[in-house]
Amino acid sequence: MINPTERLQLLQKLLKIERDEDFTQYKAFFSRNNINHRKQNGVTWYPVVITNVEIGLGEYLSIDIERTTNHNEPHQFTGGKNAALFSNAHEDAQPINGIIKVLGPNKIRLSLNIDELPDWCDDGKLGINLLFDENSYREMNIALDKVISATGNNRLAKLRDVLYGLKPAAFETIKNPIVIDRLNASQNEAVQKIIAAKDIAIIHGPPGTGKTTTLVQAIKQTLKTEKQILVCSSSNTAVDLLTEKLHREGINVLRLGNPARISEEVLMNTLDAKMAAHESYKELKKYRKNAEEYFRMAGKYKRTFGREEREQRQLFYAEARKILHDARVLEDYIFDEQFDKAQVIACTPVVSSGKMMRDKHFSTVFIDEAAQALEPMCWIPITRSDRVIFAGDHFQLPPTVKSKQAEAEGLSITLFEQCMQLPDISVMLNTQYRMNEKIMNFSNKKFYRNELIADASVKDHVLSYDTNEYLLNTPVDFIDTAGCGYNEIINPESLSIANPEEAQLLIKHLKLLLDQYVQGNKTGQEITIGIISPYKEQVQYITNQINEDEELQHFRKFIAIKTVDGFQGQERDIICISLVRSNDLREIGFLNDVRRMNVALTRAKKKLVVVGDSATLANHPFYKDFLDYIESINAYKSAWEFMG
Repeated sequence: MINPTERLQLLQKLLKIERDEDFTQYKAFFSRNNINHRKQNGVTWYPVVITNVEIGLGEYLSIDIERTTNHNEPHQFTGGKNAALFSNAHEDAQPINGIIKVLGPNKIRLSLNIDELPDWCDDGKLGINLLFDENSYREMNIALDKVISATGNNRLAKLRDVLYGLKPAAFETIKNPIVIDRLNASQNEAVQKIIAAKDIAIIHGPPGTGKTTTLVQAIKQTLKTEKQILVCSSSNTAVDLLTEKLHREGINVLRLGNPARISEEVLMNTLDAKMAAHESYKELKKYRKNAEEYFRMAGKYKRTFGREEREQRQLFYAEARKILHDARVLEDYIFDEQFDKAQVIACTPVVSSGKMMRDKHFSTVFIDEAAQALEPMCWIPITRSDRVIFAGDHFQLPPTVKSKQAEAEGLSITLFEQCMQLPDISVMLNTQYRMNEKIMNFSNKKFYRNELIADASVKDHVLSYDTNEYLLNTPVDFIDTAGCGYNEIINPESLSIANPEEAQLLIKHLKLLLDQYVQGNKTGQEITIGIISPYKEQVQYITNQINEDEELQHFRKFIAIKTVDGFQGQERDIICISLVRSNDLREIGFLNDVRRMNVALTRAKKKLVVVGDSATLANHPFYKDFLDYIESINAYKSAWEFMG
């Protein structure tokens, strides 16, 4: 049995180790890499232009920044994080730090705690760097302190003891269970469990089983007895997806923080959009415009130093601040109204601890993708709730832990995993609607005790039922490169690994497959394709090759090429996986993380193609079992078959 205090104190120690390692890696990366490499890694935008300057929420100066090149390239900037505007034109220009408020694919709104921009902002050569994220660590520590210090009849103390197994989880007896027509039996069972739970319940959602659909229905049912619910996920994409689906169900959702998916359904639920739609917003804008005019007039005096000019400057600033005070009173009124009206507040755990949420307490918090979140991260929203509902799958992506020591000592063990050991609190969704049964079965056996069922609508799904179309009428291919001499190579700068010859083989096989599909595709139906590799270097190499391949240009818009993490929660008709590792020492590195491999293997709907070196892979029991499974379904192919 876990001693809560010991576990929580250990987490505090491990969190400090993780923070220090994270900061060390951050500093090393910025000192080791030039601006182009930082751009490729998505932590720097350069060059950028300032397209708008205004006074934002509160008294902060708000600037809009846009990329002038590298449009739509992936990046790591997210709402709520700190970033610094810098100049490459002035060596002595001190970067200006700010908080990212709004984010588009090529646009950032940065909130700055300054009255005016320095002169060097007018001279071009501007860029923006992502700063180290200290805030997340601070909020996780504050949450852990709260949980440790909770005593006696305090609700948090009771909830802590239930979650650590010291007290049993309590459930109400539901006399007349509701059956929701659009849900299957296990999904309905999960909703009933949530309605009955007084402390905790878990939706265990393996790939393709409709976890989000079930979660949305559970939230709808909970709103019948509760005025407002907190919904969190450490993934912005997951928060956006839930926001979108809840909005479509007619639920008033307030999306705080960064909408990663810039769709209309998500944007209209953001605080900025809701405030802009308020009837008093025009009056607020008028206040701000007047204040900006006074700031502008004050700015005219910045190069003169006479007493009268200084006094005049101070008068203008004083008037601007007086107007801003009136604006803030009105702003707070509009702001409070949005919070009062919202049935669901959706955000990441760190945002749930922000100043906008300081006085809020909820009867229920729903935490999606909980198996991907560090335990201290989950405690942030739990500390402001009376009960918690987890949704996720502890056999898919684990949380990211940068310190090997912190990982080894238990930081990677999630609260979701620990709570899955508690009796009778979880329901596994057992029918999947995504993939052919043969694509599903290996993961089903290795992770889900063979309890998953492929729904009849997808069970025998293939790209073609024509027996002559041999690449299309089978759901799984493993292409073995053993003996081909396709050796991996390491990039000394990024320390990531690629295997160019394996990548070329994957592309060649994909072209043959698409060729066959085009010839046999009488309906003209489009096809979606995903290419996955655990290594960024291989992803980059494949991306470059496909971009330059004329034969694939027609399909380029249907092809997504990403690491495993980039495909979490997604699906494609065809998935091709490049395992990369091929060496005499039989080292497999990242591939040891079999949970990540489970994600990769369960993204395909109709066709899964895996390319790898069996000689390197077979020493690991997971891949040995995978190769045995491949043989059992007659899906083995040698790379030699595709040469020439």
